[in-house]
Amino acid sequence: MADRKDPFRGFNFRLEMKGVTEAGFRECSGLDASTDVAEYREGKDQGNFPRKLTGLNKHANLTLKRGIDPDNKLWDWYKKVVAGKPERQDGSILLCDETGDEKVRWNFKQAWPTKMTGPTLNATSNDVAIEGVEIVCEELEREK
Repeated sequence: MADRKDPFRGFNFRLEMKGVTEAGFRECSGLDASTDVAEYREGKDQGNFPRKLTGLNKHANLTLKRGIDPDNKLWDWYKKVVAGKPERQDGSILLCDETGDEKVRWNFKQAWPTKMTGPTLNATSNDVAIEGVEIVCEELEREK
C-alpha cells in the first residue's frame, strides 16, 4: 500500500523577517511569480507564427492581514517609506503542518511596504479590527 500524502492546510503560516516580529496573520496572498513573453519575427520566418522568448520575471505584492494589537512595528516600517528612506528587508512566509513544523518556505528579497490598510470600524458589529500591509519584493522563490 502506498504512503498517503495529504496536502498541507492553509491556516498555519507565519512571517519571518528581521526587525518585524509579527508572526501571526489571518491571511496571506500574493505568493505569485510570472514571466513575461517576448514575441518577435524575423523576415526569413515562414508562416504567421512569432518566436517566443522569456522576458522579465515578475512577482506580485504580498498582502498580509491581521487583527490589530498594540505592536506598531509594521506601521513604523511603513513610516520609513513615507519619509523617503525605505528599509529593504528579506523575509520568508512559512507554511507549517498541524504540529507547527515548517513544511514549505517562500523566501522574498529586497522587500518594503507599499501600503498599509487600517480596519473598517462599525459600532454595530463585533468583528475583530483587521489591518493589512502590502509588501513589494524583487525576488520570490519557493524552498522545500
